[in-house]
Amino acid sequence: MQKSECHGDTQLRSRVTGNDDQRTSSSPQRKPRTTVRSKSSSSSSASSPDAAIKVHPRPSDKLNPKTINPFGEQSRAPSAFAAVYSKGGIPCRLVHGSVKHRLQWDSPPENLSFDPLLITLAEGLRETKHPYTFVSKEGFRELLLVHDAPEKTVPLLPRLSPVLKAALAHSDDEVFERGLNALVQLSVVVGPSLNDHLKHLLTSLFKRLRDKKFKEPITNALQKLEQHGGSGSLIIIKAKIPTYCSISC
Repeated sequence: MQKSECHGDTQLRSRVTGNDDQRTSSSPQRKPRTTVRSKSSSSSSASSPDAAIKVHPRPSDKLNPKTINPFGEQSRAPSAFAAVYSKGGIPCRLVHGSVKHRLQWDSPPENLSFDPLLITLAEGLRETKHPYTFVSKEGFRELLLVHDAPEKTVPLLPRLSPVLKAALAHSDDEVFERGLNALVQLSVVVGPSLNDHLKHLLTSLFKRLRDKKFKEPITNALQKLEQHGGSGSLIIIKAKIPTYCSISC
C-alpha cells in the first residue's frame, strides 16, 4: 500500500511538473505573437487616411483661396457703365442685324434728358467689351443728332471734358479712336463753347501724333476742331501742338 501510494504521488508530481514545464516552454511563444500584433496595428495606423494626409498632403492644401482666384477676370466688379447698362439705366437696346448692328431706343432720343445719360455714354467709350463698346459709341453719336442737342450739351461740358480726356488718354487704340470721334462730334454740336475745355483734351492727341497710324486721323480731327471752334480754337491748338498746320494755310 505504501509503495502504490508513493508511486501515485510520483506520477502526480510528474504531471504537475510536466504542466509547469509546458507553461514555461509556451510562455516565450506568446511574446512573438504580441510583437506581431503591435506591428500590424502600427502598420494599419500608418496606412489610415489621416496618416496618409499627414505624410502626403494634397497640393490644394498649399493654396490660399483668399489670394488665388481662377475666375479673377470674371469676378471683377463691373465698370460704372456696365453696371448702369445691366440695370437698364441706358434707355436703348442693341439689335443685331445681318450686316450691321443698330440701337433701338425705348423712347425717341429727343425726348430724353441728356443729364446724366450723355455723360454715362461718354464713360462707356472706355469699354473694351461687346456690347458696351457699340452701345456707348452709337448712343453718344445718336444723342448728339437731336435738334436741341446744343442747348442740352453745353451745360454738361465741364463734366464731359474730363470723361473724354480719360478716353483719349487710354492705352487701348480702339478706345482712343472712339474718344477722338466723340470729340469731333461734340465740337460739331457745341462749336466755340468747347474752346474753354479744349486745352485739356489736346495733350493726348499730341502724344499720339508720334504714332504714324494716328497722324492722319488726328490731323483731320484738329482741322474739324478749328473749323467748328473758330479762330479761338486755332490759338489753343497751336499752343499745344506747334506742328499743326491751319486749314487756312
